[in-house]
Amino acid sequence: MMKKVLFFSDFGIDDNIAVLYAFFNKEIDLVGVVADYGNVSKQDALRNAAYLQKLTGRPDVPAFAGAELPLTGDPPEYVPDVHGIEGLGPIIPDIDVDYTLENFHGIQEIIEKNPDDIIIVNVGRLSSLAAAFILYPETMKKVKDFYIMGGAFNEPGNVTPVAEANFYGDPYAANIVLTQAKQPVKIIPLNVTSGAIVTPALINELDEHYHTIGSEVGKLVKPMFDYYYKFYKERDPELTGAPLHDVLTLWALIKEDHVVSLEIPVKIVVNKGEAFGQSIGDFRNSIDKAEYPVHKVAINFSYTEFIKDFFTTMKNSQVHNGTG
Repeated sequence: MMKKVLFFSDFGIDDNIAVLYAFFNKEIDLVGVVADYGNVSKQDALRNAAYLQKLTGRPDVPAFAGAELPLTGDPPEYVPDVHGIEGLGPIIPDIDVDYTLENFHGIQEIIEKNPDDIIIVNVGRLSSLAAAFILYPETMKKVKDFYIMGGAFNEPGNVTPVAEANFYGDPYAANIVLTQAKQPVKIIPLNVTSGAIVTPALINELDEHYHTIGSEVGKLVKPMFDYYYKFYKERDPELTGAPLHDVLTLWALIKEDHVVSLEIPVKIVVNKGEAFGQSIGDFRNSIDKAEYPVHKVAINFSYTEFIKDFFTTMKNSQVHNGTG
């Protein structure tokens, strides 16, 4: 049975590749996307969602406008050096956005029509997801599961020495989600997703396939990935590829048996200071643990299974959910 996924994203490069992975995956029924600020502005994220709708031939997958700024009230900081000005690397989408996509309340309708069947996957800041808990507390109790790409546990962050970007960008929102969810949230943190390395050689092989079959949507992958890889390679010359954080988060929900997780108490630091946005997990081998909400934190995964599935799925560009 296909898994019904409502995808919250800030539509940078790895987000866009994750959306294509979802479109092509025979086990995922993408029921909607929520476009947030983060890697790019909310408006650009919406435009990217509409662009992917057009290229995949899937206008039936609704796109909803999410948050424009974090609950901190601070203006968001975008990351064009990682994802490009438009969030698509060197690609400049030629499309006019239909701003009737603005209806955030549509997510409530999707959940209510599919009680206990919707899996929410959030791979960007958590501002929109927190807003959903505030606006629709009873509806959110009907969500089957939550998968979050965020946090860094027992390893350095990527925006401060201790904080990962999604939690740091809006720790207030992360705190709301992790305290209000009725069940343990599946957290796929930076220290795990950083291991989801995809090599240029694999992307080149996929690109050759896309050109052979004439998949226009598939042809997006290589230029986006090359831009993204260049950033990572300049930062760490020893890297042999680039990590697809958001793809791994989606993969984890369909291949959960290949992910090692621990149910532990988790807290997000919301006080301003050096630890702002830090994710704290109580990993102690002790009966007496911190009295934080308990969530399921990934600590490892099967890289072999991940890369095999990614390659196989991404070759489905004309077989399932996208004719490109």
